[in-house]
Amino acid sequence: MVEPLESQGEGDMRRLAAFGSAASAGFLVAALLGACGGPAGPGPTSPSMPSVPPLTSAPGATDVAPTEPPSAPSTPAPTAADWKTYKTSDGKLEFDHPAEWTVKDRGAEASPGAVFLEVLTAGGKSLATLRTNVATGAECTQRIPYSLLDLVPVPALVQQGVTPNFIFELRLYPAEKDPMKANVMAYGISSAPKPSGPDACPIFHFFTWPPSGASFGGVYNPFDTSPGNEPHVDTPEAYMETSEFKDIRKMITSLRPAGQ
Repeated sequence: MVEPLESQGEGDMRRLAAFGSAASAGFLVAALLGACGGPAGPGPTSPSMPSVPPLTSAPGATDVAPTEPPSAPSTPAPTAADWKTYKTSDGKLEFDHPAEWTVKDRGAEASPGAVFLEVLTAGGKSLATLRTNVATGAECTQRIPYSLLDLVPVPALVQQGVTPNFIFELRLYPAEKDPMKANVMAYGISSAPKPSGPDACPIFHFFTWPPSGASFGGVYNPFDTSPGNEPHVDTPEAYMETSEFKDIRKMITSLRPAGQ
């Protein structure tokens, strides 16, 4: 279990040391909202998204994204055995999710004709949101050190010859001294090209979907202390080996046109 925020102090120092060693192996940070050069859309702004409490790491970056998930540990975390299929209210998209998770329809908060839903664990922890009919324009306001931890194509969602990817990314804000503000991390589907070079723009996790774009993803917060979290998970590398992340990746990459 991640150490509660109330017991930081020495705990923060231990985490900082751990994050520094992780950074030397390619650990940086990811933003919830996509990459420089995101897919063009009908509007200049993107919908509001939840704020993410970040953590810290040492500078450093890699421009090489993994082409497949990291090798499994000697004792792989179990994944969900029972799955259900959920079809969106407009009947256009569907995805699979663990039977114990719930899907909350938040359509009343969406724009007219759009889909907005949230996937939660049995304990009520928010794991991902799916939205359609969203604007996908984005400006590159700054360049930020980054790293890619996971990259999986989602061919069922190909549009205009472009295959989007499920991506787990990290972004580092080195000027921030507060461990809760220095980094943000996110996973989701993106039609944008993967970053390259030593830094990247703030990333927008949106993919092309009629009539404009859509989003399906969530955030990783190692300071989260929700009941049911797996123990000893305080880095994104460790999180990727958990059953929760593996189920999230399977769920998000299962997104497809309804009936396929």
